Parts: sequence; C-alpha cells; structure tokens
Amino acid sequence: MTPETDDAFAAIRSDHGATSLSRVERMLEPGGGGPRHPLRRGARWILPGLSATPWHEPRAHPELVPVVEALERAHPAIKDESTSAWEMRREAFSAYEHYLTRQEDWQALHLYRGGAMVEPSAALVPTAYKVLEEFAVDSEKICPLLESHFSTLLPGASIAPHCDLWNFSINLHLAVDIPDGCSITVAGETRTWQEGRCLLFDYSFEHEARNDGDRPRTCLLVDLWHPETTLAERRALVVLVTEVRRLMGADG
Repeated sequence: MTPETDDAFAAIRSDHGATSLSRVERMLEPGGGGPRHPLRRGARWILPGLSATPWHEPRAHPELVPVVEALERAHPAIKDESTSAWEMRREAFSAYEHYLTRQEDWQALHLYRGGAMVEPSAALVPTAYKVLEEFAVDSEKICPLLESHFSTLLPGASIAPHCDLWNFSINLHLAVDIPDGCSITVAGETRTWQEGRCLLFDYSFEHEARNDGDRPRTCLLVDLWHPETTLAERRALVVLVTEVRRLMGADG
C-alpha cells in the first residue's frame, strides 16, 4: 500500500462504509487471505469470499445475463464481420501478448483495452463493438483493468496451462467460429465451445486451450467483473492494481 492507495481506500470507506473493503484488506495480508486451491497457486491475488467455482453457468448471474444474451443474439452478424476482418484486414490482428508470453499462433483483434474502447475496431467489427460498448462498457460490467478481444487460435496451436492474475474478474467467451477438434480445460475439466453460445469461467484456476482442427478457432473474449464483487471493492481494486502497475512500470 502507498499513501495514494491509503487515501483512495479511505475515500471509498467514507462512501460505502467502514467494513466495505474488508475482503480486499484480507487479500493483501500475508498468505493472501486464506488457503488456495492447488490449481490456483499461479494466481497473484485471490479475493476471499468469492465462489471458488471454475466453471460458471453464463445465465446464473443476473448482472451478466444482458451481456450474454446480447452477444448470443448478435452472433450471426458478429461471425460475418469477424470473418471478413480476418480475411480482408489481417494486419489489424496481432500476436496475443499474455502477461506470461507472446504467441504468433494466437492472434487478437482488440475491442477494449487500457480502460477504453479501441476505436479503429468499430469499422471492422461494428456489431461486436456496439454490443460490447452498450452492454458491458457503458453498464460498467467490464473490468477496466483488462480487455475484450477476438481471440483466434490457429490450427495446431495450443495455449499452455496457466493461471491468470486474480479471481475478481471472470472470463466470458462467445463462441464465434468453432471447428471440430477444439477444446478448453479449466481446473482439469475439459469442455468444447458451442458456436453462438457463451462459456463463463474463473481464470484464476489453471486453464488451457487447443485447436486440433483444420481452420482457425475464434472466440470473442470479455473480461467482466466477478458478479460477487461489490462496487466498493471494484473501485478499490482498480486503484490498487493501477498503482501496482505504475510502481512496476508494467502490467502487474
């Protein structure tokens, strides 16, 4: 904690109550707020009190249902536009840079990054851009610390098992274009994407993906706030992670 985070946390407590940040404070204690599941050991932060569930039913959380339903309704147009962008504007995609690695066979077209919409993408994939902005960004369901992008895994590519940095956001996948032979494994349970439908999972658990098909696999990924976090916690976590990144001079 720095003086800046202390001051920000004090202001949040003033607005939301003296105990509003108790879970965030426990997360920052030695030991990270409690024992961890073995398949979460690679995560940096685990906010205590959130459901330790690797896979979530996309419609189980009322806050997220509008996002899920809007994306699934728009799937036909989203698929057409993303396919066109891939075929006609390949230079708009780039090798995906995860905090652990960079992969040429994992291509990304970003719609939201650095706390803002990526405006050049509006002309390439207007339907996805509009749905994301209306249902996830304007409604403040997206986690501003992270991003949304089309994730295209080339044939034969795989994403090695890893944990993401924390559990206070949750990863939504809209299955845009899914060939046979694709899979995703979270905490040891392997599933497949169903084209036009969403998957939702806690990526603080170890997860991996692969494309053993004969053409690219594309999903639209959206990093949303975990629906069990509070507004006060979200404010504090943005302050905390932003300050850590500033001190590190890079993503933390």
